[in-house]
Amino acid sequence: MKKRGWKLRTAVLLAAAAIAVTGCSAGKSQEATGAAGKEERTEQNPAGNTESAAEAEDTGKDSVIVVMGPSSEPEAGFDPAYGWGAGEHVHEPLIQSTLTVTTADLKIDYDLATEMNVSDDGLTWTVKIRDGVSFTDGEKLTAKDVAFTYNTLRDTSSVNDFTMLDSAEAVDDTTVVFHMKRAYSIWPYTMAIVGIIPEHAYGSDYGEHPIGSGRYIMKQWDRGQQVIFEANPDYYGEAPKMKKVTVLFMEEDAAFAAVQSGQVDLAYTAASFLGQKIPRSPLLSFETVDNRGFNLPAVAAGGSDGSGNPLGNDFTADVLVRRAINIAINRDEMIENVLSGYGSPAYSVCDKMPWYNNAAETTYDEEGAKALLEEAGWKEGKDGIREKDGKKAGFTLMYPAGDSVRQALAADTANQLKAVGIDVKTEGVGWDTAYDRAQAEPLMWGWGAHTPMELYNIYHTMKDTGLAEYSPYGNETVDRYMDEALASSSLEESYELWKKAQWELGIPSRLINVGCMMAYMNYTPRTLDELLEANPQPTIERIRKDGTNAGENSNGEL
Repeated sequence: MKKRGWKLRTAVLLAAAAIAVTGCSAGKSQEATGAAGKEERTEQNPAGNTESAAEAEDTGKDSVIVVMGPSSEPEAGFDPAYGWGAGEHVHEPLIQSTLTVTTADLKIDYDLATEMNVSDDGLTWTVKIRDGVSFTDGEKLTAKDVAFTYNTLRDTSSVNDFTMLDSAEAVDDTTVVFHMKRAYSIWPYTMAIVGIIPEHAYGSDYGEHPIGSGRYIMKQWDRGQQVIFEANPDYYGEAPKMKKVTVLFMEEDAAFAAVQSGQVDLAYTAASFLGQKIPRSPLLSFETVDNRGFNLPAVAAGGSDGSGNPLGNDFTADVLVRRAINIAINRDEMIENVLSGYGSPAYSVCDKMPWYNNAAETTYDEEGAKALLEEAGWKEGKDGIREKDGKKAGFTLMYPAGDSVRQALAADTANQLKAVGIDVKTEGVGWDTAYDRAQAEPLMWGWGAHTPMELYNIYHTMKDTGLAEYSPYGNETVDRYMDEALASSSLEESYELWKKAQWELGIPSRLINVGCMMAYMNYTPRTLDELLEANPQPTIERIRKDGTNAGENSNGEL
């Protein structure tokens, strides 16, 4: 999860600048705010760029400067197998094209593909592609490149799961056939996240010098500082409104300082900056599926995983305890306290999706949580913390060090659970430590993706351990529903099975999802109104828990 999370956020922000927002974001991230674009810009480049911010603005209406956190920079470059444009969290790669795309309502539409058919047994997908598409080096894109891409990612990808793919075959220049090892009804969603790479130009250094057929060309990458994209003049689709996009990589404080000084147009920073006003920069917010929650190990302590790390937690292993924690969290209050009201309660890893089952939702009930803890044998002690068999009720809740939002969510969780007699200590840790300990201790994760595979990857048990990957848990009924969903004859049919899987998961709560967050950002009316042809994206309405409006314009419901 942590290595995939930044990818989608990049796509979303750049799409927002071009008014192509799908309203989805995910994973490990800082929150979006910022954008000041003043009349004058400093001559000094905030990230040591080879060209100044002032020079970058010379392009007028068709350029934008974006700031993202250092963790957003791809370690492996811009390769669909490893870096930016890779993984299930990506909506659209910028440099490469995809066979399909997901629409604003998360349905499937075509990009490179023009026609798609699947056999009755679900084992053969035949896709016709556009004729006349070229890579940016002038070479024609054919079905052979598509087959090469998928076979390469099947064998090498560190992000995507291609275990269901046997092989991809180019029948002719415009026809590719996917031979599957097993039926996989959501294959169109996979096709929406796989950027097509050129067979003739792919090698070990492709990530540093990517060639694609997408909307943008990577013109410059200064590691640790910036990456510059320019619009592809030969792009076959609608030309992007942003002809030049410069992405700077900065820590939260530096990003906000750049916003205040007017050096950048958009910046991801922490939610803690939301209350700070920037002249001529009202806040914009966009509906998202990006949510936060923490895992609860569902087996008793004493075991270890394949790497020798501890596995299980005696306190959270009790289903009554997990249920109590689930209803002891006041999600509305947390969203108000931590996110200044920008968000909505989350109950699963697929809220707002076509395959979301709202029957899994719970109601905040402090007294009900206390009753469940009493039933589990945890009695209130003199200090208010519950005890059982000489042990205190509680656990350590980890969060990624440096992520101020998850830190604040963890702290709020601790405060709320103390009210029902559970002592929660919070700890900021590095991701390596987090992964080693997350099988035994709760961790504040980030979730959300455009495909049901997010649910599968988190909850489906692994053959070698009989437990799920991100926390010790196993449920044969859940596994069966998800397996049947993948084997369905259609996407629509699979949705109902994904919903059934969620219902089963809602009973033995293993993940407590606390909120679906908003991707919010500031904008400078003068600059971005012009850039976007005087048509900025309206804000999502903030609705406080008392029903009153706390926002500006509305383009949808939270």
